[in-house]
Amino acid sequence: MEKERLEGGLNENRRKFLSKASIGLGSLALGSLLIPDLFKGSSSLDTERIMANVPHFAPKAKRVIYLFQNGAPSQLESFDYKPTLNQRMGEELPDSIRQGQRLTGMTSGQASFPLVGSYHKFNQYGQAGAWVSDLFPYTSKIVDDLCIIRSMHTEAINHDPALTFFQTGAQVGNRPSMGAWLSYGLGSDNNNLPSFCVLLSRGKGNGQGVYSKLWTNGFLDSVHQGVQFSSGEQPVLYLADPEGMSKEDRRRMLDKLAQLNQMNYESFGDPEINTKIQQYEMAYRMQTAVPEVTDLTKEPDSIVKLYGPECLVPGTYAANCLLARKLSENGVRFVQIYHQGWDQHGNLPNEMAGQALDTDQASAALITDLKQRGLLDETLVIWGGEFGRTNYCQGRFSADNYGRDHHPRAFSIWMAGGGVKPGVVYGETDEFGYNIVKDPVHVHDFHATMLHLLGVDHERLTFKHQGRRYRLTDVHGHLVNDIIA
Repeated sequence: MEKERLEGGLNENRRKFLSKASIGLGSLALGSLLIPDLFKGSSSLDTERIMANVPHFAPKAKRVIYLFQNGAPSQLESFDYKPTLNQRMGEELPDSIRQGQRLTGMTSGQASFPLVGSYHKFNQYGQAGAWVSDLFPYTSKIVDDLCIIRSMHTEAINHDPALTFFQTGAQVGNRPSMGAWLSYGLGSDNNNLPSFCVLLSRGKGNGQGVYSKLWTNGFLDSVHQGVQFSSGEQPVLYLADPEGMSKEDRRRMLDKLAQLNQMNYESFGDPEINTKIQQYEMAYRMQTAVPEVTDLTKEPDSIVKLYGPECLVPGTYAANCLLARKLSENGVRFVQIYHQGWDQHGNLPNEMAGQALDTDQASAALITDLKQRGLLDETLVIWGGEFGRTNYCQGRFSADNYGRDHHPRAFSIWMAGGGVKPGVVYGETDEFGYNIVKDPVHVHDFHATMLHLLGVDHERLTFKHQGRRYRLTDVHGHLVNDIIA
């Protein structure tokens, strides 16, 4: 009787806690819990944070899959065809084109800057006649679903700040990443999975590293940080119960832990205490959801054929694209794939061909797969790197074996679904592929447009930290209205 009374009291306390939490912790964090200090009284900051998970207007997209090509693929061998470079192969880059623009330390000391055209051929595809390199035969078949932007530009010229800038809107660390902002702003559509998931793969080329600050929560509650999935036996590390612990034991432990943490929160008021409670509960629910969603062996043969046989090899780009589709269709708000190996400072024709072979079929398959499931219209898919590559050769010049340095002034990405106009080629660079001559798109503009497609006004999604309100676009950003359907 005493044991039953104690267990009954514990369950009653847990019910009271969860009842209290369900009112104040809502859908902002992971779809079931919102903010920890709601019961401390009303304030403008409380109201700001409560309302953050409400879209500002009707969204065109519900979720994002970002296929980030880490290391910066060359736009001149992919989507920005420049026959002038082939015609003037080996000639010096005109000063009137360079205009004294900044170079990296890797090429600033070169005595010569010989122009080099693409070793790979281009052809036009789709109703818009988009130029696509023969490195991307699968992508060429879906160009009518793509919006190819050839006029992206950024401020950073080296990988670390450029990667950080694209992912967080700032070149310095400790800023929330895109996925964290969306988790904070829109929450999750599935209580049993994180709202922000990260998948990593590596190609055969030179790979710039990736690091956890790219999917950090920054100064937002830590519940918004990206959850990294691995290719090992445990897709999410430390998720499984220790040997000898039953599901019932885990449940009782979490209930007691929640009770103790709630007591600590009421004593100290640290919001990270409630974040820990949320994370423990999420991990418990993920124990059932993650093995099911990460099991790719049950996919039909038609899907395996679509993505290619590597989609059944955990950790490959193809497997991650298929997993991204499964996570997305199960309500994950933001799926971030990083594919490493695109940093071709030398041997570009061969190395880039290998990278394209790793990624082309699966990227196109993802678009086709989402489309045939009726999910593309509500899923924004993005493909691209952190900057472009130079139109001149880095190092020893050869028409069939050359390298390209970093080039932040102009590069290409593509977007699909989620309210983006299909079959569009937007922006234009000069005949040398060096400067933008029409419709420039800055990284802040890209972020503002992405948020708009998700129903979020980039100027209103803010978080107050150290006395000022921050946002993903900082104090910049303009909508690129011409690419919005």
